[in-house]
Amino acid sequence: MSSESKPWAGRFTEATDAFVEAFTASVDFDKRLAPHDIQGSIAHAAMLKRIGVLSEEECEIIRHGLEQIRAEIERGEFAWSIKLEDVHMNIEARLTERIGEAGKKLHTGRSRNDQVATDVRLYLRHEIDRIGGEILRLRQALLDLAEREADTIMPGFTHLQVAQPVTFGHHLLAWNEMLARDHERLLDCRKRVNVMPLGAAALAGTTFPLDRFYTAELLGFDRPAPNSLDAVSDRDFAIEFTACAGLMMMHLSRFSEELILWTSAQFGFIELPDAFCTGSSIMPQKKNPDVPELVRGKSGRVFGHLMSLLTLMKSQPLAYNKDNQEDKEPLFDTVDTVKNCLRAFADMMPHVRPNRDGMYASASKGYATATDLADYLVRKGVPFRDAHEIVGKAVRLGIETGRDLSGLSLTELQQLSATIGPDVFDILTLEGSVRARNHFGGTAPEQVRAAVKQARQGLEEMAKT
Repeated sequence: MSSESKPWAGRFTEATDAFVEAFTASVDFDKRLAPHDIQGSIAHAAMLKRIGVLSEEECEIIRHGLEQIRAEIERGEFAWSIKLEDVHMNIEARLTERIGEAGKKLHTGRSRNDQVATDVRLYLRHEIDRIGGEILRLRQALLDLAEREADTIMPGFTHLQVAQPVTFGHHLLAWNEMLARDHERLLDCRKRVNVMPLGAAALAGTTFPLDRFYTAELLGFDRPAPNSLDAVSDRDFAIEFTACAGLMMMHLSRFSEELILWTSAQFGFIELPDAFCTGSSIMPQKKNPDVPELVRGKSGRVFGHLMSLLTLMKSQPLAYNKDNQEDKEPLFDTVDTVKNCLRAFADMMPHVRPNRDGMYASASKGYATATDLADYLVRKGVPFRDAHEIVGKAVRLGIETGRDLSGLSLTELQQLSATIGPDVFDILTLEGSVRARNHFGGTAPEQVRAAVKQARQGLEEMAKT
């Protein structure tokens, strides 16, 4: 058999049509699985030696040949052939070319069906770990910034209207909570990724007495897949990962939207580092937040990949079908997109410069302490609904006279409610408002610092997993 002969050519009487050959080939995109394909093949060879299919000498020749091919690929010297369809056959053909007959024995007891399913799981497991590292970097950057800005007052919003004062540190910790959930989901998904299909062969297992538990141990899998039909046809793990990635990109898109708003002249809350922005070709004053805008936009492609994978699998009968070749490009692009977006944010966030005065001034404009005044009245014995009406009248007076609540005189306030005393000004200031929310999960600077400390402890535990 020549190095470019089809492994299944014996059944056929005519060559594959040139267009069909190109149309059905996957090597252009699945060659990124090469390191994992070689890893799986070395473990498979070791198992074949263990059960007596390969001699010790043959196993060593195969292992050495595969390591040489790995080096060729890393140096960019490997000649990929579309005629050999995919990454698996390219490597197998090159192995046989290098070491002769021993190379032809490697495929004993396995099919490309269980081989590719194993490769994709090895690849995704590796990438989940890398993505987890980027999440940790970003979370650390957010915690560092949150600690520095624990006392920085900014407006908190509902409906994009000023609602109550919060601290910038508290706001950043909300982002951290989203990422913490993303990381937990990712680690949980990894458990279902880390199941080994190898040994399921085409769909029914094999007549060879494979030691699948040994192979799983060599490859770091938790266990072999228990059903051969499901093992070769399951792509739930890819869909689950993409769903986790979709949630993560939704969170990054929300972060991006706030950063974009905050950098605008209308808000002026923060300044992004120049290295993460671009200018305009016609307007010299512009500094565009391109990185957040791109991250916001890239969320759509990940959402699309999730729908693509769900649609791919929704009507497939057991077991393997050629449709499954279409799982790789959406999965690969999802991995690349999420990883790159996280990296961009992790690199950018340590250099974000808050405009503390601008945030404070904005929080002062929207009657953000109105709820504090209502709570004050309730503590004085005023029913909440009555307190709500009194504060509404105070806000109206402030609007009519162009003053914030803290700018109203004690006499004016007492005309609205005789229960108001001089101590009211302790809670009408922005500082008093945030200090008063000194409970677990609250925005008080003391609570922000405590939350940062607790979150760092959680990061240390996650880093160990």
